[in-house]
Amino acid sequence: MYRQGDILIVPVAEEAVPTEARTLPPQPRDARGRLVLALGEATGHAHAIPGPGTLLLDPSPRNPGFLHLPSGGRLVHEEHDAISLPKGWYRVIRQREYVPGAFRVVAD
Repeated sequence: MYRQGDILIVPVAEEAVPTEARTLPPQPRDARGRLVLALGEATGHAHAIPGPGTLLLDPSPRNPGFLHLPSGGRLVHEEHDAISLPKGWYRVIRQREYVPGAFRVVAD
């Protein structure tokens, strides 16, 4: 498992990626050519993959996305150290926190 701020990245077997996730169009890259896993609400900074890969996101922000890195990659963010990721499939989860009476997505 890998964690960077409010993002948790969990390696998964290719067979664990649901068929319905594979039918969704891959996320487009941003203007800088990066795959953005999450955009920080507080700072506007992004958790992103600048190199090759594919990101499949469910339209619901509560559901995980799936990241495929055919030759590995780096997870970067302006306020965190970069994380090297080996090639493979990953589940991308926005972490949540408890506040009295509810859970909310962590703001980074």
